[in-house]
Amino acid sequence: MTTDTGTITRGVERRAFDTLGHANHGWLDARHHFSFADYHDPERMGWGSIRVWNDDAIAANSGFPPHPHRDMEIITYVREGAITHQDSMGNTGRTQAGDIQVMSAGTGVRHAEYNLEPGTTRIFQIWIEPRRMGGAPTWGAQPFPRDERAGRLVTLASGFAEDTDALPIRADARVMGATLKAGESVTHGIGEGRHAYLVPATGTLDINGERIGTRDGAALAGGQAVVITAIEDAEIILVDAA
Repeated sequence: MTTDTGTITRGVERRAFDTLGHANHGWLDARHHFSFADYHDPERMGWGSIRVWNDDAIAANSGFPPHPHRDMEIITYVREGAITHQDSMGNTGRTQAGDIQVMSAGTGVRHAEYNLEPGTTRIFQIWIEPRRMGGAPTWGAQPFPRDERAGRLVTLASGFAEDTDALPIRADARVMGATLKAGESVTHGIGEGRHAYLVPATGTLDINGERIGTRDGAALAGGQAVVITAIEDAEIILVDAA
């Protein structure tokens, strides 16, 4: 069936790229999978504890000036270019394409994110509600070479202690990535009551019979296993959250 929010097939709701919220500020061209800033859609307020998924293109030598956050897990996945981070805790760092950074805002932090590169930087920025409010703010970044995710889902950030190779977050969630060659498949089981959201940064997918194009969103219901098959070479980011 078709609804205002997209096409729903076998527990997979496609949210086509051209239906996402859009704001073009010149230096920033942003698409919003969920309501954010001046974009408000009561049907897209979040998906479980996932509150923001922004698809941002940041022009060269520009970026987000210092601004505050609190009580949110903020994950930045760099798709192209690099982002340079500065914060009120004294952290600085450059995160490049294929890598990830995480900021747990906790009781409050100010940060800036700049594209100091000669070309456009493209990122996914994902906000997830924490398990508990408060706590000292933290920041971290880590490289995740794309070839290490070839043909399989790898956990990049996690709120679970057993994921020792992932960046820690304070949320009941995992952020995962995979690169798939055309024809390759991965299967992901989503627990009852959980919410998964997937976006292909590149490529086209078939998920349980639903075609998901480049930068479309796929809201995946809990209590099912999804088979993700690359129709063409693809890079995907998937969040599995409470």
